[in-house]
Amino acid sequence: MKSAFELALERSGGTLNEISPEVKAKLAEIDTLCRAKIAEAELSAQQRLAKEEDPARAAELQEALVTEIASIRNRFEREKEKVRTAN
Repeated sequence: MKSAFELALERSGGTLNEISPEVKAKLAEIDTLCRAKIAEAELSAQQRLAKEEDPARAAELQEALVTEIASIRNRFEREKEKVRTAN
């Protein structure tokens, strides 16, 4: 049974596409921005949670944070995909 790597090599004609240093740098920049946005969202949520006394409202804030982080990740993944396909 062939590994996923071997199957990918067959489909690509024996070589995998190399990523240029410019694309790698752009992807790294996008990752850095993504981590910063997530950290910002977490910090903001922690500040709101520290002030919240109602447990039900605190749970809502936690759920909102999870949703916001997923949204941030999705947005940056789309940006990374654009960079990958553009080159």
